[in-house]
Amino acid sequence: MRALSAVLLLSAALLTAPLQARAEGPIATTQQIIEGQITAFLKDDPDTAYSYAAPGIKALFPDKNVFFAMVKKSYEPVYHPGNYAFGRSKSIADGAMIYNEVLISGRDGKDWTAIYQMARQPDGSYKINGVQIVPNTDSKGI
Repeated sequence: MRALSAVLLLSAALLTAPLQARAEGPIATTQQIIEGQITAFLKDDPDTAYSYAAPGIKALFPDKNVFFAMVKKSYEPVYHPGNYAFGRSKSIADGAMIYNEVLISGRDGKDWTAIYQMARQPDGSYKINGVQIVPNTDSKGI
């Protein structure tokens, strides 16, 4: 009986492995990066938050502290969200560019939508290439 249980457990693990591998595509990867940056903002960690920025963003803000201050001032819902969840995603040019929608409930009670543009780098990694944030006036609440 124990041998049968072990075979069943092993079979179940082998059957789910391909599903798990498929889940780790570019969209899942970019969402992990976005979560990493949001976590860094929540911890007031400019070094880590800045590390997720694409070279174009770093060219505009060559100093991590200036970058951090800009996000703090102009992107408050991203800097310190109340709650957030991923919405729709779109891959362009076979993953060269990924767009992720992040639905944010601000600490002030207002709802926002942030669209993250993720750019694949020459080494295959992804960096945040820009964020557009707009008030979400269509929220119906719970």
